[in-house]
Amino acid sequence: MLFPGFEPFTVTTQQEPLVTISGLRSGDSSSSALPPLLLLHGFPQSHHIWHRVAAGLVDKFTIVIADLRGYGDSSKPGHDVAQYAKSAMARDCVAVMKHFGFTDSFFVCAHDRGARVAHKLCVDFPQLVRKAIFLDICPTLAMYTTTDFEFARSYFHWFFLIQKEPLPETLISAAPRRFAELFMGGRQADGLRIFEEECFEYYVKVLSDPAAVHSMCQDYRASATLDLDEARKDLAEGRLVRCPLRVLWGRHGVIEKRFDALKEWRAVTAEGVPVDGHAVESGHYVPEHVPNDVIANITEFFV
Repeated sequence: MLFPGFEPFTVTTQQEPLVTISGLRSGDSSSSALPPLLLLHGFPQSHHIWHRVAAGLVDKFTIVIADLRGYGDSSKPGHDVAQYAKSAMARDCVAVMKHFGFTDSFFVCAHDRGARVAHKLCVDFPQLVRKAIFLDICPTLAMYTTTDFEFARSYFHWFFLIQKEPLPETLISAAPRRFAELFMGGRQADGLRIFEEECFEYYVKVLSDPAAVHSMCQDYRASATLDLDEARKDLAEGRLVRCPLRVLWGRHGVIEKRFDALKEWRAVTAEGVPVDGHAVESGHYVPEHVPNDVIANITEFFV
């Protein structure tokens, strides 16, 4: 069992169109005294990425692990790309945490696309996020606006997935397992060995659903359009991250090679708010590759 002691949930948001967010919650009513922690996954994955991390945290936090809209077992709403703006996905997170009674504040640890949602969550709902940890990303605006050959080659999917539908959808759906093997296996030297077989098979299953593939493409299309517009507006209006932030990134990945991660995150964080972090000995899939490092940082930082 990947998540012993966790209970599945489905929460329906109140924003139109209604969206259901699925995931897992740790503990029972007696654990509500523990500080709440929201965990968010990346592309093309689901809450499964946290199975090695969650076990080391259940006695310290009440853990909520959500599938982003468009991913896993959560809703995959229509053809309007605005449904995949990170502002909309951040509101999903608020709805989920509110459902469990976490209306004051909570901690957030998020990887990849989930960290982009968490970034917007910190900006739009600064009163709700106590502290945040982002895994293997820099701000979307910084990454797109400083694109060069090396970045485009390594992050080719950022440019492939935003192509007009149904081009990327058709190509991925023609061979979803092969896409998962080549794409996910090619992002670190360890290949597919870092993934639990049960988890990888679930990722393949979801990629075999055309609606999920379309939703994932919409997520990236939103990031290349609406999210950039919102990020520029946020910066112009002084809407910044206002909670203490830690950033971890893979030493063998693109963030290490191409970006000054701490400089980029300090540029979108309010003056005087601490931002720290460092590289860890992994590729892109940090929670599955070096879960003990993630557990140690969550335990040390989220106090």
